[in-house]
Amino acid sequence: MAAPIHTSVKPRGGVTAMANRWPLLGQRRALVVYLCGIVVLDLAAIGFFAVSSDLRWPDLLTFTALMACGAVCIEATRRLGMPAGVSRDLLSAWWLPAALLLPPVYALLAPIPLQILLQKRVRETVVYRRVFSSAAIGLAGCAASVLFHTVVGDLSALTAGAGRPILVAVGCAVLFTVVNTALIAVAAHTSAPDSRWREVLWNRESLLLDVVELCLGVIVAITCGLNLALLVLALPPVVLLQRSLLHAQLQAAARTDPKTGLLNAAAWQREADTEIVRARRTGETLALLIVDIDHFKRVNDTYGHLIGDQVLVGVAATIRSQLRDYDVVGRFGGEEFVVLLPRADVTEARRVAERLRSRIGRMAVPADDNMITVTISVGVAVMSMHGDDLIELLAAADLALYRAKELGRDRICLPATVVPPARRPGSEAAPS
Repeated sequence: MAAPIHTSVKPRGGVTAMANRWPLLGQRRALVVYLCGIVVLDLAAIGFFAVSSDLRWPDLLTFTALMACGAVCIEATRRLGMPAGVSRDLLSAWWLPAALLLPPVYALLAPIPLQILLQKRVRETVVYRRVFSSAAIGLAGCAASVLFHTVVGDLSALTAGAGRPILVAVGCAVLFTVVNTALIAVAAHTSAPDSRWREVLWNRESLLLDVVELCLGVIVAITCGLNLALLVLALPPVVLLQRSLLHAQLQAAARTDPKTGLLNAAAWQREADTEIVRARRTGETLALLIVDIDHFKRVNDTYGHLIGDQVLVGVAATIRSQLRDYDVVGRFGGEEFVVLLPRADVTEARRVAERLRSRIGRMAVPADDNMITVTISVGVAVMSMHGDDLIELLAAADLALYRAKELGRDRICLPATVVPPARRPGSEAAPS
């Protein structure tokens, strides 16, 4: 049963106390079941293929060499760090050859040592994420390995240069990417059901990275199949590409809020300024919303900051899912979010704000025996009606937000006053 947070207050304890110690328990029940199911399936596959596969020293040597290259790649990029949240790397360059050249059990085992190294040497994160990543990559690699060994059979055909085995290898690499992405996308969508599938599947950039990983993996597999010593020549280009990729991701991470993935205040202000300059030049309308979560402090005080962070993430995902691709949304600090709506007039701004208020009011986050629901208050300001630059619009929207809170919260307000007609020739004051 859903209980609004401002009417349901209970002491911390029970599942919340356990969730602080075991973060997985603080997630949605459906997500916990899904993650555990994937890990169990991965362990079962490891057991099955370990029993049915023969241990051969050449296979073990190849596996060790590939993992050593992956470790060198991680260590060579360790000083750059890794951005928080979902990040990309090029470690598939070492996982894919293990899937194509070795029995399926090696594809299942390959992610484990490298994920441990990432956890210990690069960035420590909650353990269940590393475990799930290992399981998802392992199952994807296993599927690719089983298909390749079934269709090709003779692995020496891959290094002979024949077209069919190479095409099959490319197809298996595509299968690896599709399965891995699908497993992670289901987890991401289960964690935030209000998010759009296209946000957790592919976009143009991620698709390009997948193609690069696919090509690298197949090339390294062929190189490794020719002569294991040739991995020494394959390693430097992969390290260089990995460093370039991480550098680009770190630059992007500097613009985003680590908890919500939205633009941080500084990045949002830069983009908002650009949109306002464009709107002035073209004479188009533009609206600004300040969204504040009502009584958010009670969430943290009652259920803890871990649950509070989940509420923030849920609200951010809901806001993003209800906006257009070119709307500019960011986290302004604490429980406040800011939204810039290009080409939106007062009617459109009210409609968008009401949609956000309605959708967020129906959002629920599990905690203890309750489902936490929150409401929002929204202050709306429209360019030329309530201000002519970003500072004026922010000030006007903030005053409107203050009015919404004074009137009882869970509502939308516009400023009580508008810019005098002398400052906006040909326009009339609109009632708030």
